[in-house]
Amino acid sequence: MASITKLKIPSPSPVTLFSLSRSTSSFLSPSPIMGSEVEVVADIAFPKQIVKAKPLSLLGHGTTEIEIHFLEIKLTAIGVYLEPSVVEHLQQWKGKAAKDLVEDDDFFQAIVSAPVEKVIRVVVIKEIKGSQYGVQLESAVRDRLAADDKYEDEEEAQLEKIVEFFQSKYLKTHSVINFHFPPASTIAQIEFSSDEKEESKMKVENGNVVEMIKKWYLGGTRGVSQPTISSLANNLAIELSK
Repeated sequence: MASITKLKIPSPSPVTLFSLSRSTSSFLSPSPIMGSEVEVVADIAFPKQIVKAKPLSLLGHGTTEIEIHFLEIKLTAIGVYLEPSVVEHLQQWKGKAAKDLVEDDDFFQAIVSAPVEKVIRVVVIKEIKGSQYGVQLESAVRDRLAADDKYEDEEEAQLEKIVEFFQSKYLKTHSVINFHFPPASTIAQIEFSSDEKEESKMKVENGNVVEMIKKWYLGGTRGVSQPTISSLANNLAIELSK
């Protein structure tokens, strides 16, 4: 059974809890999907395939949680979509067991750097202010940049734009945040939608920031959601055994 990611932060009021949206058949717009076409994660339905420039497969999924007064509360559900051809860039690990892959940060670095299209879909379960999510993202990315000695004025300016993007938003339950990473590109796009407002987007044009956003979700033992990391290891181990 996959381990549970716990984010230990001060106890918020109910309205400040993190919320991420129900997965949908189109890229952002909700629509019901039934049967084997979906993977259900914490009552959130993630399509097993979405289409951007190419068809992308759901190869990892999980949740983030918070501990409040010894209770574990789910914050977000996460789906990781990759081109199936990602396995071509992971042949070094062919035949490895999932239990070995999940502890191998070089394996997850190879996923991060593979020149294939990627989408990380985050669906809000418990509500949170957009400003809180933006600061959480900024802090995680900044710490990784600083650790690699890559935090300069350009990275700071890009992170300020991301915080500003989320500042005016309220992440209600069933809001969706998509991080879209085109293949072999240092640019990413953040897409946000909720039931009440039109979809909004922003480009992330700093390559170092783009890389660290990927690592926040796909960074192996340092990833924000260990259930998602375990799921990726399990599914990719199966694909690499074929």
